[in-house]
Amino acid sequence: MKKIKKPELLAPAGNLEKLKTALATGADAVYCGVPDFSLRTRINDFSLADIKRGVDYAHAAGKKVYVTLNIIARDSHWPRLKEHVKKLKIIAPDALFLADPGVLETVKSVWPQAPLSLSTQANCTNGAAAKFWARQGYARLILSRELSLKEIAAIKKKAGRTEIEVFVH
Repeated sequence: MKKIKKPELLAPAGNLEKLKTALATGADAVYCGVPDFSLRTRINDFSLADIKRGVDYAHAAGKKVYVTLNIIARDSHWPRLKEHVKKLKIIAPDALFLADPGVLETVKSVWPQAPLSLSTQANCTNGAAAKFWARQGYARLILSRELSLKEIAAIKKKAGRTEIEVFVH
């Protein structure tokens, strides 16, 4: 009999209080990021110090924190990006959510062993894209939200061992 892996319940966390609330009320993991490098800028009130406190809190509870670095970068991001990744490496979140290939290259240059998840903002909608992103080092692909169950199943077959994540509304 094939063992079915329990799905991970992942919740957004807009600040440290919301992070703690999500974990206390059943989330297995949360995702968060600082406004300058995350696409959720309007509802995001995290600093790097808050992320460190959140990672420490989650890990003490046996839970996970994923940090969004999912900006579609502009040239103005590059001067600060390497330093930001160096600080995240020290904090050691459970994974980074990335969407931009240039950001991926920067992360790989600063933190080659960084655990990577492809952000839904990368719009992975097919098996060929899933195989491409898996070859880039992503352990998990967060698929586009508009896919059907049939499409998700077909992508999973082509993604091999790479984990697939989908939004459930």
